[in-house]
Amino acid sequence: MTRFDHLRAAPFHLDDAGVAWVAQTLAALTPAQRVGQLFVHIVMGNDPGMLDSIMALQPAGITRFYSADLAYEQGLIARAQAGAAVPLLVSADLEGSRMSLPFATEVPNPLALAAIGDVAATREISTIMAAQARAIGINWSFTPVLDINAAFRSAIVATRGFGSDVATIQTHALAQIDVFQRAGMAATVKHWPGEGHDDRDQHLVTTINPLSMPDWQASHGALYRAAIDAGVMAVMSAHIALPAYVLAQNPAAGVEAYRPASLSKSLNLDLLRGEMGFNGLIVSDATPMAGFGAWGPRHVTLPQVIENGCDIILFSNDPAADFALIDAAIADGRISPARHEAALIRILGLKAALGLHKGETRTDLAAFAPEKLAAADKTARAITARAPTLVKDVQGLLPLNLGKHKRLAIYSGGVVMPFAPHPLPLDLPDMLARAGFEVTMLNETTQPDPAQFDAMLYLFAEETLLTRGRIFLDWAKVAGNFQRAMDRHWHDIPTAIISFGYPYYLYDAPRVGTYINAYASMPSMQEAVLDCLLGRAPWAGTAPHDPFCGLGDARY
Repeated sequence: MTRFDHLRAAPFHLDDAGVAWVAQTLAALTPAQRVGQLFVHIVMGNDPGMLDSIMALQPAGITRFYSADLAYEQGLIARAQAGAAVPLLVSADLEGSRMSLPFATEVPNPLALAAIGDVAATREISTIMAAQARAIGINWSFTPVLDINAAFRSAIVATRGFGSDVATIQTHALAQIDVFQRAGMAATVKHWPGEGHDDRDQHLVTTINPLSMPDWQASHGALYRAAIDAGVMAVMSAHIALPAYVLAQNPAAGVEAYRPASLSKSLNLDLLRGEMGFNGLIVSDATPMAGFGAWGPRHVTLPQVIENGCDIILFSNDPAADFALIDAAIADGRISPARHEAALIRILGLKAALGLHKGETRTDLAAFAPEKLAAADKTARAITARAPTLVKDVQGLLPLNLGKHKRLAIYSGGVVMPFAPHPLPLDLPDMLARAGFEVTMLNETTQPDPAQFDAMLYLFAEETLLTRGRIFLDWAKVAGNFQRAMDRHWHDIPTAIISFGYPYYLYDAPRVGTYINAYASMPSMQEAVLDCLLGRAPWAGTAPHDPFCGLGDARY
């Protein structure tokens, strides 16, 4: 056996030529390249100097927060590849909805796809995403999400996952893995060892998977085994602890039982590689997160990412400084030669498995030809229309019609996004106005008068958010002060709450008469909800989780 033989096995499946390329490329790497290849860096904005500074560090890959300028984005990736001594992994979070590529087709997020409940629809949406991503040179997606919507208060899982049922998650995730990887794009399952039971956000704190090992094996473990068996190419090791596993190995582990997976030899090498048999690439979750940074000083923890089992360090606030930290750790032995080489072999192995050594870095904008883009948009809209879910309408408010509900009072919290300093406006109020309704927008200074309105809508659009910590119905913010926060007008004005994101507002408003989940906030989903509100289309979605949050009264 040679040290490259595992590249002939799943998920790499390299032939002799591929293995030879890995061996030859590894041997030819300079010391600086051997450091740089351990990183994937973010490239933001349109300053050419930023790309040049990143490429000077010779990373394994780049992640781009994409603009709406298709030609610019294709050109940037092409320029990066042309300047790379070793072909680049180019990654994105293909999670749909507001995380859709801004120059591409709007597609539903995972929770909306689970609400549709049709794996063929998930495959169609995944096919659209993969074709358009590959067309501009993206070859690696940090999806699908295998997390479980177990703790409904979790703001970070919510709409990013396929719900709370393990079988449903597995079905849709495996479909996406298959479609992505057949299209020549590596899929990544996340967030190892499994998120969704801790209602906190690993962007802000190291979170904990509290399950016993039998319960973990039956849920998260089963999902990861299925993905590994299906040949998923990468796993993202997250800032999440699994104390049950560590304590089973060492009952006296103390605080080490709560070490995040991204820094844990036990979880990466013993459990994921050893017991689960994963042979692909392990990438850390983003290392600027507080769930990583809170564990220890960066000069200590960053080398541990590689030494304790990850193959790639994801993201840096200061790429040059982090390069120097890893260079020093290699020199002084904190990153052992064996772990360093093992990581480099798998990084190069993934590149070869994607055909990058054979020129598969070229871009092709045929997927964005007007007729193809129109067809993709039509398909996505038809699938999106099947997602809106009428959770309850115990007052018989729907459908809305001009004869009974012409005067509408609407409160909108806007579209809340992590990268936008202020909420973006929702389109639905204007859509309703164009349909003939008299729309009055409420705010914290207005008090709804039952004599003036026929119905009232509360609109919220908070999808899974980064660094939000909690999502909840903030009655004081909606009403304007603490006293009016206690008012409930739905006994005097027929009221509906519509969520274009976080699907658990019934926890804060269990007695509202009408409640709708639409899961995603993009305009095509708002159009789909409008059609359902007006009775022009059925409410076809089925909740892939418990929208009642375990509350008995919320159903009535």
